[in-house]
Amino acid sequence: MTKQLIAGLVAAAIVVAAGAYAFVRHRASGDASAVAGAGGPAPAAPAASGPPISVTTIVVQKRDVDVMLDATGTVTALNSVDIRPQVASVITKVQIKEGQFVNAGQPLFALDARNDEVNVTKARAQLAKDQAALADAERQLTRSQDLFKQNFISQGAVDTNETLVESQRAVVAADKAAIDSAQVGLSYNRIVAPAAGRAGAINVFAGSTVQPGGTALVTITQLDPIAVAFSLPQRNLGDALTTMRAGGGKVMALLPEGGAGVTGRLQFVDNAVDAASGTVRVKAEFANKDERLWPGAFVTVRLAVQTLKDASVIPQAAVIQSPRGKIVYVVDAGAKATARPVEIVYASGEDAAVTGIKPGERVVLDGRQNLRPGATVIERVAGDNGRARRGGAASAASAAGPSGSAAAMSEAVRGEATTATRPAPVV
Repeated sequence: MTKQLIAGLVAAAIVVAAGAYAFVRHRASGDASAVAGAGGPAPAAPAASGPPISVTTIVVQKRDVDVMLDATGTVTALNSVDIRPQVASVITKVQIKEGQFVNAGQPLFALDARNDEVNVTKARAQLAKDQAALADAERQLTRSQDLFKQNFISQGAVDTNETLVESQRAVVAADKAAIDSAQVGLSYNRIVAPAAGRAGAINVFAGSTVQPGGTALVTITQLDPIAVAFSLPQRNLGDALTTMRAGGGKVMALLPEGGAGVTGRLQFVDNAVDAASGTVRVKAEFANKDERLWPGAFVTVRLAVQTLKDASVIPQAAVIQSPRGKIVYVVDAGAKATARPVEIVYASGEDAAVTGIKPGERVVLDGRQNLRPGATVIERVAGDNGRARRGGAASAASAAGPSGSAAAMSEAVRGEATTATRPAPVV
């Protein structure tokens, strides 16, 4: 009895399984027929058929762009002079203060000049003595010439007097030179500034003994104008030479602490490339009335070697690196996103000059990661909070999808209806 019951249950299970299998096969073949009758498998819905995607756009700008070469430079003075004495002496007076601005010819130091003053006095006294001897010789020559005319003396006596006069004139000339020499020695005791500039630290005081080869008394450094020296790679040598021949171009010096840069011009390109580093030394000159540039300081130098006229400029963040190259998404008049291939001609900072788009077109800046070619977009202008809120609602609805929350979809539709009544800003 038990075996018969078990056999019956097994048979019933087999019948039920067979029926279920037949039902499933019939249902699958029916669905396949329906699909075949509709013309094959349905294609995937294009991106454009989805809900609008909220993006931020920016208008392509048209402007001239300077192509810059960046380098690190060192501020150097055009003139920097170490002041040293030319004679061994003692400082009697210091006539400037540390850090003072001095003009060319302004007195700096006074030395003990008593010995040189005595030498000048002696030279002048010797000149006076020899001038008196010359006057006597000239009178003797005049008398001898009169006597020669009266045949009282010979021609040889006259010639002797003439020789004496010429010799005495030479002595007087030597005395005058000796006076000049003594005055030069005297002038060494008065030290003046050879050029205008700022005085550095003063290393001596009144009463200090100084020597010609000793420590510099002070250093005078010219601050206006001032130079910045930097190096450029060998490949940019032609650009630097072309810029200098054209008048020096435009060079910007940017200070590490920030602020507006200082503008100058290229003034010098070295006559040889450094074989060890493969660079060439160049120098630019800057006006420095406000003394923002200080000798020895490091600055970032930007040299303009070319100007791109009427370039199309967009933020670098708008450029997408795709498998086929660089692209941007351009929004057309129908609010559709179109992928446009571009080439970056020059990039600096946050901006890039590109080809492949025209000034005035609207390029997607934020939200491009959600775009597909042909997708409908809702534009937000960068910084427009109202448009940003509208885009946020649309994005929520888009994220929900066709099977998402009906409430999210309704909220997106209400947001679209609300903002549709506002006048669209000019982009």
